[in-house]
Amino acid sequence: MWQLRGVSRALRSRNTAALVRSRYQPPRIALPVASCRSVSRWYSSTTAEGEVKTSEGVQEEVLAEGKGEAKAEDPKQKEIEALKKEILELKDYWRRSVADFRNLQETTKREKASIKDFANQAFAKDLLESSDTLDLALQSVPKEVMESNKDFKSFYGGIEMTNKVLMQALEKNGIKKFDPSENGDKFDPRVMEATFQTPVEGKEDGTVMMTQQKGYMLNGRVLRAAKVGVVKNP
Repeated sequence: MWQLRGVSRALRSRNTAALVRSRYQPPRIALPVASCRSVSRWYSSTTAEGEVKTSEGVQEEVLAEGKGEAKAEDPKQKEIEALKKEILELKDYWRRSVADFRNLQETTKREKASIKDFANQAFAKDLLESSDTLDLALQSVPKEVMESNKDFKSFYGGIEMTNKVLMQALEKNGIKKFDPSENGDKFDPRVMEATFQTPVEGKEDGTVMMTQQKGYMLNGRVLRAAKVGVVKNP
């Protein structure tokens, strides 16, 4: 009798404990898919180092592609880039135009100066013959004749004065006479024309020993080359 009562008490205590556990057991919560992914991602970070780097690289590539697509799809950004490019092209065109205009100005100035300096070139050449004739007239008169004849000496002085005035007028217009034999200059083919060669003792080869016709320069340019004789020793 007492044994049956003990068994019944034990069964009751077990049922009561099971009932208490069922009442106070916390309910199971179903996690969403995103949280599961985050958990799996966090779990992957605890794995080997190579796997962690691979996942980070994939994330960076995805972010970069997303940014590239966002920029490509932005119409304002496209317009800004196009305007910047157009501004650079206009600046380059403006600089080139300014440079071309300044070069044109310099070229025009040089051409005007050249026209001004050499406009009377043809007229000056015609006057050179008059100067040559006066020089020949002065050179052809012997000194004895001038000393013995006072009238002829006055005439000679008039011719000399005329030649001097003519040369002053030519020099005012940029024309200068030069005689290479006066200082024993070396032959220069740029401003001289050799008409003959002859040996001369005591002088080096290539030295101008005689001037047959004097030369003229017009503003630094040869108007007429001097005709000279050059030394050439055997």
